[in-house]
Amino acid sequence: MSNRDSFLPPIDDGAADHLKPGLKLPAIALPATDGTEICLAEIPDVSVVIIYPWTGRPGVANPPDWDVIPGAHGSTPELEGFRNWAPDFAQWEVRLFGLSGQTTEHQRELVERLWLPFPVLSDADRHFAQALGLPSFATGGVHYLKQLTLIILGGYIKGVIYPVYRPAEHAFELLGRFELRD
Repeated sequence: MSNRDSFLPPIDDGAADHLKPGLKLPAIALPATDGTEICLAEIPDVSVVIIYPWTGRPGVANPPDWDVIPGAHGSTPELEGFRNWAPDFAQWEVRLFGLSGQTTEHQRELVERLWLPFPVLSDADRHFAQALGLPSFATGGVHYLKQLTLIILGGYIKGVIYPVYRPAEHAFELLGRFELRD
């Protein structure tokens, strides 16, 4: 068994139970990696918001105890999956956004390295996360968002996936929901 196989799967701790369909998103503009500010509450289209804790950089150590925190790993493979399936989501007129508590500068490096075709939003000041009560955890004195996916329509939550069990396959599994709709 490799070290990667020993990472703990996420646990449904009920921390997202309050994020119900019909809940209005807060009107908070977030800086995006494309240089704009985006207010998710103002987007009229169907959007998928991929919320993740942290993405590492080559040669930079993970935060303390990262390997023993259930669900901490998998952000990069999850984002790569959405990158790979982005044209299929576009076919269904679904906009994609990443979102984490990392700074926009950190996220820009990630977007360039992974060739992400969608903007990643920074909630480094945690205003959006606190307004929605997004699930989080702390390690090394830093708070991180837990992996979670919001499906939104017209500024309202339409669906929530929490926890994300298989980050690398998540985009493909979620795409099936859109392909099955009328």
